[in-house]
Amino acid sequence: MDKSRRAFLGTSLMGAAMAVSLPEIVKAAIQPSHSAPKIRIQENDVILFQGDSITDAGRDKNNDAPNNNGALGNGYALLAAADLLRAHAPKQLKIYNKGISGNKVHQLDARWEDDCVAIKPNILSILIGVNDYWHTLSGNYDGTIQVYRDDYRKLLDRTLKALPNVKLVIGEPFAVNNVKAVTDAWWPAFDEYRHAAQEIAHAYNAAFVPYQRVFDEASKTVAPSYWTGDGVHTTLAGAQLMAEAWLAVVK
Repeated sequence: MDKSRRAFLGTSLMGAAMAVSLPEIVKAAIQPSHSAPKIRIQENDVILFQGDSITDAGRDKNNDAPNNNGALGNGYALLAAADLLRAHAPKQLKIYNKGISGNKVHQLDARWEDDCVAIKPNILSILIGVNDYWHTLSGNYDGTIQVYRDDYRKLLDRTLKALPNVKLVIGEPFAVNNVKAVTDAWWPAFDEYRHAAQEIAHAYNAAFVPYQRVFDEASKTVAPSYWTGDGVHTTLAGAQLMAEAWLAVVK
């Protein structure tokens, strides 16, 4: 067998192994999650992804069209949306991404009327919290875990008052240790933000996506830097991992 053939087979086998392992990684991470009901897609659902740069993922903020590649960015929201639009083609879904890089919970609140309520989503997915902690390390933000918890609850109360039938998906804030920006110094303080997000999801009967456990499981099989470039922002493989975790609770 020539070298090019061996190289091709080696690459193919590695790809096949990863294809098998991704669902197993997600399954292993999601099983310990609290028993929030999964969300089932209905005809004409409007789905909105909200959050910070992990959700933003370079989206075109001048494009408000649903189901648009540029408007959905280059991250997990795009990949999850693509799967939903393929799997539910007859249901005429409308999927939006309104994540903005650098946002903390109070900054979501400041733009919520235009970037959430006016869209009238049936399904609202929120991933927020890493900046609420990360930005305290630079001294440029003096928020605390109690501020995060209180702001998050206030945001959800406001949402449910305006959209009483909306189905909520809460993503767990995550950080991948020993990759550039993320070091041992993040813990145990950052764990409080993760636990707060899960507690809030439970209190509001929201579907919960345990992203930290997903990345912890993934990092047991491949180096953490394979999934994220700086410990917070995902690589393409990490974005696919997030999309699969999200789709495990929304189908």
